[in-house]
Amino acid sequence: MRGESETSETEGNRPCYDYRRYDAEADRTVSFRPATPERDLRRLHAWLGSDHVKPYWQLDLSLDRFRERFREKLADDHLTPYVGCLDHVPMSYWECYRAADDSVANHYDADDADRGVHLLVGPEEYLGRGYALPLLRGAVAMQFEMSEAERVVAEPDARNDRAIRVFERCGFESEGEFRFDEAGKDAVLLVCDRERFEAEVLGDGATETDANGPEVRR
Repeated sequence: MRGESETSETEGNRPCYDYRRYDAEADRTVSFRPATPERDLRRLHAWLGSDHVKPYWQLDLSLDRFRERFREKLADDHLTPYVGCLDHVPMSYWECYRAADDSVANHYDADDADRGVHLLVGPEEYLGRGYALPLLRGAVAMQFEMSEAERVVAEPDARNDRAIRVFERCGFESEGEFRFDEAGKDAVLLVCDRERFEAEVLGDGATETDANGPEVRR
């Protein structure tokens, strides 16, 4: 894996992951750590300016303007930005949020405990290689383990067929398309139920760990 785009974060001081999971199907370790300006500003700025990201995130900004937006996200107490890693190599960006406090709640019957997720894969060399699904499995598992949520929702751009297919393979079910004016897009509301996810998606072949604890066979 090393050399595809980034240096493994196991070199030097190991980051404090909020969640770490070995995905047996992908034969990769998936991990998530909170994003910080010191470590991630320039890499996220580059990723969000990539051609495959710009049409959906609309954050192709100057570095100074992006720095301001990133600070706003970090100050937003309903949302946590994460950097997602494969085998400890940073290669994706995630936003995990409380759906009831987000504008998506204007478009469905949100429960106070619902969680939501946004995602992008950054370096182009990771695209089309089947990594999005194990990453999403890990992110959804993290949301369920770190909260009392019974549902995780997503609202991808309706044009983004590839992302929608990945969500559906991860146990999300479509509740239809809607005009998401607050986000400036036509979106598809996708909902993942905890019981279905844990029974049908996680399966029996995964080994999970937290940042510091022992591995647990599911």
